[in-house]
Amino acid sequence: MNDMRGMRLLLIALLSVCLITGCSGPLSDSVYGSDGPAIIYPDYKDVTIPANIAPLNFHYAVKGAAKAVTTFTVGGKSVTLRGLEVRWSLRQWRRFLSDAAGQTISVTSQLRVGSKTVKDEWSIYVSQDEIDAFLTYRLIEPAYQMWNEVSIIERDIETFKERVISDYRHTDNSCMNCHIHGQQRGDLSMFYIRGKRGGAILNRDGKLRKLNLSADGMLSGTVYGDIHPSGRFGVFSTNIVIPSFHSMAGKRMEVYDTASDLTVADFDSNRMINLPQFAREDKLETFPCFSADGEYVFFCIADTLPLPGQIEQLRYSLVRAPFNAGNGYIGEQTDTIWNGVLHNASACHPKASPDGRWLMFTNASSGTFPINHSESALNMVDLKTGEVNTLDAVKGDKSDTYHSWSSDSHWFVFASKRGDGQYGKPYFCHLDESGNPSKPFVLPQKSAYFYEYNLKSFNIPDLGKTQTGITLRDVTHLYKAPSEPFNN
Repeated sequence: MNDMRGMRLLLIALLSVCLITGCSGPLSDSVYGSDGPAIIYPDYKDVTIPANIAPLNFHYAVKGAAKAVTTFTVGGKSVTLRGLEVRWSLRQWRRFLSDAAGQTISVTSQLRVGSKTVKDEWSIYVSQDEIDAFLTYRLIEPAYQMWNEVSIIERDIETFKERVISDYRHTDNSCMNCHIHGQQRGDLSMFYIRGKRGGAILNRDGKLRKLNLSADGMLSGTVYGDIHPSGRFGVFSTNIVIPSFHSMAGKRMEVYDTASDLTVADFDSNRMINLPQFAREDKLETFPCFSADGEYVFFCIADTLPLPGQIEQLRYSLVRAPFNAGNGYIGEQTDTIWNGVLHNASACHPKASPDGRWLMFTNASSGTFPINHSESALNMVDLKTGEVNTLDAVKGDKSDTYHSWSSDSHWFVFASKRGDGQYGKPYFCHLDESGNPSKPFVLPQKSAYFYEYNLKSFNIPDLGKTQTGITLRDVTHLYKAPSEPFNN
């Protein structure tokens, strides 16, 4: 049996290599490597990084390359690494970056390709802005209707250490999703375990609870949401979600809502606050989030259409409504932040920056499931001026979605399928005071070849200042325990 399992894993690995490289050898002619004579993957050329990031390990993807010498120089210090795989030790990398914040690393490479020597130069800028140290994500196979063998992982992005928060082996292979941090706090976080024994796992000030966020009059249990800065309230959508395969060539799967409303959960009184203005049959409301100060709720809204027949015409707009932190009620007056009909596009996944300046969202051609839309890209609204930044410097050639802010509002992370079009990977980007983004870079891994052999998507990357403190043992215990009921 072990031999059969080993053969199966080997076959999967070989198949994944064929999918990634087109069975054509190195990546020198693909979009995976950076431009230039010395093609590298992952592409770390001319990026901006925080000083507290893990080592940027990469390899040269040049056909016929036999030898390589790479020299990094900053502040009078130089380190030379030899080999086609450039792999730092953690101690060596930290020592090299110890005084590099605010400076530019100069990189020179020299490759031996056949009888020729190929030289190249590029740079890496080290920002003075540190990034939140912990990244939570769901590891999931990029299938269309499969969600088995799902795990939620917390990664220390200053090192390569990973910690399993929840795993399918301990929850009867239940789906797990929608993990969020309130204000990037590890001790104010939540995720769902679905299924008959599931519930919302809430971590509030280190106390863990399993909640049944459902009550009479709701379309379903809660789906997408956010936690108020006070920690007392959560705002959520309730959705009737329908997955459907496309009949159009070149498109795979669409997921849409036949109905969706907004609701508020009061975690202190175990009460769901269902408001009639967000239970209209002619409107679809989804993806709510709080403003940085907690005084507003941003959400996406669209007119109800016959679906799936008119899915290509379904356009969600971004709106804002006042929130009363005393009683948990959302006001009836809404202001339009971005009009999807006027832009001939659809807004999804709004997230407000912690400093209150920006509102980032995903722009797709239509609908409410941009992860399967190759054209999906990130946009950002300046909440002071109303101007929209299309973040062209960030956009990849495939779906960019599921973004999250770092607590200083200078960094954000997002999931991108750029390159292979199949597997979502977490990319980081720096934002200056004027909202100008840097070139994105992928989450560093210990092996420079990791992403070429990985068979899981990094889904919904979410940044946290501290660890959640949730352990696999905690989740296993809570999964077996009854959920706390909520009422109207």
